[in-house]
Amino acid sequence: MVRNKGYVLLPQPIEEEARKMLEDAGLEVVVAPDPKPETVAPLMKGAKAVVLRTGIYMDEALIKAADDLWTISRTGGGVDNVDLKAATAHGVIVTSSLGVNASTVAEHTLSLILALFKQFFLLDREVRKNNFKIRYKNYPQDVQGKCLGIIGFGQIGQLLAEYYHPLGRTKILAYDPVLPDEVKNKFRATVDFVSLEELLKEADVVSIHVPLNDHTRNMIAWEQLKMMKPNAYLVNVSRGGIVNEKDLIKALKEGVIRGAGLDVFEKEPIEEDNPLLTMDNVILTPHTAALTDECVVRMATEAVKRVIDLFNGNEPEKIANPEVLKLGKWQQLKKRA
Repeated sequence: MVRNKGYVLLPQPIEEEARKMLEDAGLEVVVAPDPKPETVAPLMKGAKAVVLRTGIYMDEALIKAADDLWTISRTGGGVDNVDLKAATAHGVIVTSSLGVNASTVAEHTLSLILALFKQFFLLDREVRKNNFKIRYKNYPQDVQGKCLGIIGFGQIGQLLAEYYHPLGRTKILAYDPVLPDEVKNKFRATVDFVSLEELLKEADVVSIHVPLNDHTRNMIAWEQLKMMKPNAYLVNVSRGGIVNEKDLIKALKEGVIRGAGLDVFEKEPIEEDNPLLTMDNVILTPHTAALTDECVVRMATEAVKRVIDLFNGNEPEKIANPEVLKLGKWQQLKKRA
């Protein structure tokens, strides 16, 4: 590959360590004033690469606005804010930082699970209101003996199982229809692999760890929520569209399930009139499961490394649309070992 005129576009700022890597590699960096499509669109024209966070959806119009875009490199593990079909049609390599944030997201998930069982956030709010009598009205629960159901047993789901198991007399169920047998065999001593229906009916807390796509959108809706125990919790740190939010709100209001811990929502930022904001049986975090001091640096630097690899003529890691490599423009890339 020949480094010609063009720059790396950042629709949102990234960590300074990662930006410096681009500059040290001799690449020009352009940072958009804000991630609004109307702001980013004019800056796409001369962009060779985009390092993409979650603040904007990279649709076909934005991709077409570039004269010669090579790659869109996601700082996170998901690529649902990229039109993959359009990117492939225009010869753009899309990559993700899949796995880089796995331990951090698993930690956040476990924290939500423990906070739900122990009712930390409700109790904290009530004590601040001088309602010390809440201690008699809202008992927390033991974690020991509770069954965890994990939907999607990839890297995050596997780590969550490893973190949860030592808590004592716990049972872990997992549902993942595409999981290789070698992974199942590794975890059979501590995890039972079951159907989605069995998981929903038996788990005391259900945690979602699948990507958002056409197959998983509304995967958890009214029918699935009704299968859960009335004292069960739902945790979602994946993507908001996987859970039908309207159905979830209804289930929470009617006592179909006991509560929920949510890091993601159908519309982000969450709308001011969303009923979830007024519910005491819900813990909400603002899509921050991967946003720790350490993890944001890891994600940004990994995204930048893949851009630099491509500019150096090397096939980058974690390509989300590998079919794009069949195009003539990428035939000279040095293949990964």
